[in-house]
Amino acid sequence: MEIYQIRTFLTVARLAHLTRAAEQLHLTQPAVSKQLKALEQELGVVLFERQVGGMVLTREGKALLPLAERILFDAMEMINQARTLRGEVAGAVSIGTVIDPDTIRLGSFLSALLNYFPKVQPRLRHGISGWVLERVKAGELDVGFYLGPVTDPDVASLPMCNLTYLIIAPPSWEQRMQTASWADVAAMPWIGTPEGSSQNRLVRTMFAERGLTVQTVVEADQEASMVSMVRGSVGLATMRSDLAQDARQRGEVYIWEGTAQECPLSLVYLASRRDDLLVAACRKALFDVWPAD
Repeated sequence: MEIYQIRTFLTVARLAHLTRAAEQLHLTQPAVSKQLKALEQELGVVLFERQVGGMVLTREGKALLPLAERILFDAMEMINQARTLRGEVAGAVSIGTVIDPDTIRLGSFLSALLNYFPKVQPRLRHGISGWVLERVKAGELDVGFYLGPVTDPDVASLPMCNLTYLIIAPPSWEQRMQTASWADVAAMPWIGTPEGSSQNRLVRTMFAERGLTVQTVVEADQEASMVSMVRGSVGLATMRSDLAQDARQRGEVYIWEGTAQECPLSLVYLASRRDDLLVAACRKALFDVWPAD
């Protein structure tokens, strides 16, 4: 029995799909099938049933899954401990980023990471918060910056700060907004953000708590575009407080008072990888840049 066979078994079990597992493992589908078959022959049991929707664990596969996870964890722990003993933390680390680099202090974070661990090779991938979280859970990102509350028990997080979001409107709507109720605001046209983004979730939650939904007329994923559309009277939007205040000073937006909404910013990673050296390296660098209060 080889460690790579255990890793393949766990990957297929998690993704329930041979092709996607092969892509994540950087192998061909026949190679993945061959590794599974060899493992099944050695164990003397069938681990998966092939179904139309993908690969489904058998009763035996489900029973052996926790043992396989423990074996792989212990193997990685041994490798990490050996690296620690010889003073080496090295390798590529995939980092998911969100919003703008200055807000998450990305430059300072990477500087601290490379200062402590010069053999680490950061690989950055940018996206919305929901995308980052899913990639972390799928094992495609080692760590990621994330906006929003973390409720998944499989995901651990290191709090960084709370960002404040405000509702902004076209300056020409100021008189209209001053007398508007929450129901009035919900009925106005809205500039939405992609499903899975922190602002999308924030707006839905904010209005759902009041039994309301908003009317989205256009979707945007860049804050500069949102400011431009608000200025052009396309609709309302939510905006980070610092950006909203700057836009108001330039006369580009009106801020609906009394609507500040807090959104936590954190670094997320799989709870099962808490002691992984690359994850631990990122955590150490983060503590330097975002010290605990």
